Amino acid sequence: MTPVLAPPFIDFRQADQRLRERGFAVLDAAGLAQLVDTVPSRLDDWRAFWDDLPPDRYLRDGGHYRRRRHSCFVVQGDKVARVAQRAHWQPVEYNALHGGIERWFDPMDPAWVAQPLWQTLLARLGERASGLRGAQPWFVEAHPFRIDTAGGIGRPTPEGAHRDGVDLVAVILAARQGVKGGETRVFEAAGPHGIRFTMTQPWTALLLDDARVIHETTPIQPLPGDAAGHRDTLVLTFRAGAFQGRM
Repeated sequence: MTPVLAPPFIDFRQADQRLRERGFAVLDAAGLAQLVDTVPSRLDDWRAFWDDLPPDRYLRDGGHYRRRRHSCFVVQGDKVARVAQRAHWQPVEYNALHGGIERWFDPMDPAWVAQPLWQTLLARLGERASGLRGAQPWFVEAHPFRIDTAGGIGRPTPEGAHRDGVDLVAVILAARQGVKGGETRVFEAAGPHGIRFTMTQPWTALLLDDARVIHETTPIQPLPGDAAGHRDTLVLTFRAGAFQGRM
């Protein structure tokens, strides 16, 4: 059996330095909560939103294991503005499985994205992006995902190890129930080194400099006696200049 390796947690105040030095940083629940000036129990209030995610209609591997929503924002300093619903689009160079097509997903619940805590989260992560690339507006795509094992296996990253074509990626674990697997792997994009670990604690946050590292999460399977397990994440991407889209 593959051992479950603990994430290499750091103090949230070291996140910018770790991103610059290694291209990734991992915060535990307390660290993420401190980053946004709250406590983990306040983040728990968001969990119900994952129970209302519609199926992903675009899975090209024929699976039915993924549910999601998608909304977009522009973050400039402390100002967070939601923009009109738009398609999620990636070039095939970054997503060989689903790239090159416009994928229209249902938007996130207005009651969620209007919360001051949500806007604080985007603003504070925008500061991390500015620490990497300089202060500027950030074009943010937000994706709450649920990967389930009702069909026997769920694939958090069906496209495999990849980059997203952005500047900063945040992968936040919201819940993990009745599953095994789901190991996170982060590799240097231009080198031989990598690290693997499993995010098990809700509100663990993985921050990635997308220009420097490649990432993936291995498939999940149900634990014995629990055929309805799932893994819930929030993926946030921050991109300079503009949203990704067809030229």
